[in-house]
Amino acid sequence: MTKIVNHWIGGKTVEGASGTFGPVTDPATGAVTTKVAFATVDEVDAAVRTAKEAFATWGQSSLAKRTEILFRFRALLDANRDAIAELITAEHGKVHSDALGEVARGLEIVDLACGINVQLKGELSTQVASRVDVASIRQPLGVVAGITPFNFPAMVPMWMFPMAIATGNTFILKPSEKDPSASLKIAELLSEAGLPDGVFNVVHGDKVAVDRLLDHPDVKAVSFVGSTPIARYIHTTASAKGKRVQALGGAKNHMLVLPDADLDAAADAAVSAAYGSAGERCMAISAVVAVGAIGDQLVDKIRERAEKIKIGPGNDPTSEMGPLITAVHRDKVASYVTGAAAEGAEVVLDGTGYTVDGFEDGHWIGISLLDKVPTSAKAYQDEIFGPVLCVLRVDTYEEGMTLINASPFGNGTAIFTRDGGAARRFQLEVEAGMVGVNVPIPVPVGYHSFGGWKDSLFGDHHIYGNDGTHFYTRGKVVTTRWPDPADAPTGVDLGFPRNH
Repeated sequence: MTKIVNHWIGGKTVEGASGTFGPVTDPATGAVTTKVAFATVDEVDAAVRTAKEAFATWGQSSLAKRTEILFRFRALLDANRDAIAELITAEHGKVHSDALGEVARGLEIVDLACGINVQLKGELSTQVASRVDVASIRQPLGVVAGITPFNFPAMVPMWMFPMAIATGNTFILKPSEKDPSASLKIAELLSEAGLPDGVFNVVHGDKVAVDRLLDHPDVKAVSFVGSTPIARYIHTTASAKGKRVQALGGAKNHMLVLPDADLDAAADAAVSAAYGSAGERCMAISAVVAVGAIGDQLVDKIRERAEKIKIGPGNDPTSEMGPLITAVHRDKVASYVTGAAAEGAEVVLDGTGYTVDGFEDGHWIGISLLDKVPTSAKAYQDEIFGPVLCVLRVDTYEEGMTLINASPFGNGTAIFTRDGGAARRFQLEVEAGMVGVNVPIPVPVGYHSFGGWKDSLFGDHHIYGNDGTHFYTRGKVVTTRWPDPADAPTGVDLGFPRNH
């Protein structure tokens, strides 16, 4: 029987009332294994209403209570790593080890949230004037929402909700309808940890659910991770409604390889960062920029490694790369490869038409490597989000920097070199939010913040870290004067207040 994934509202599963369901496929077989309920406007409203009611008490709860629950949740999450990873593999298709890595990176943010009492410490200045003290404090916003993508169905929500609920907000998650089961498992673990009903809710669906969250007056902030066009839409729409918004968009992450680099290390890094998770990562390296005469040698080393990657079902321990999320996405990714030669690129490896024996109906595509790609080619201009690596050739560091900074995206970037001066210059000059020096995927640890520049981020705040704390709270300054009983009356003074 086909599994049905319903909503989670008020601490329990709630059957979808719309009668509309979306199909969830096993990418390795192409078979529909699950149906996910699509929320109506009324169901979204019910979730918001429940979250608002819960905020009345959760927002006033002690930091000790919040962190106690989060510590219990962390233990449960740790104990259920494999179960969550299996759900991710079954619906996303990524290999089990990669899914486990996703859960581990999400745990880092839960760790950060468990120590939220340190980040929420206020500031106090005494005697700013006679018997006058000034304190700065931070308070929660209320009901906040997270709209998350298919490529990290556990990690990206954990970039959001632990910080949100630790700071006293209540949360509504709208996960991707393509792989929704991990979100329900997380909701169950939060409930088991003792999180009060209504603090964390999940509504599934499509644009109807998203638009209602953006429009609802009781939703005070929206976090989003996804493509640039949708990120721009989320930011524009929700900001116009007076909401706080952080919307992380797409990427075209460049890796600049200088002539002095260790080419074996650079090739290892390029293959790992381009083809891991079948390229369905916003931090994937999708463009290698080879400087000077090293291009041919570097491409040969990348091809040599890429040809050895074992592609197969994510639940096969020998598989290194799984299928793509849907057949439609697979066909779109393939179109960039089939059209590359006509646009001036050299097709070194063509992964289109790839199949896996016994799983012929899966959403398979092989490794593709394009060399000497012109910047006018669609394979370079677009975020492909698949296992396609473009190599571009430049003569100098300056030419490479100009090329990278001309990209409309500014999510992540990397440089491979042995020259500390060149690396320092690169990290200061490159227009991207996250930079790696001999590190191909510079995803920050939890106590720093994740976010890009340019068309890779809409809004003022990056996600998690200190930015996460600030995003989910607002500042308040309290000025206090307790006069001494012996003070003589000061009388009326219409002049501008002075500190003395």
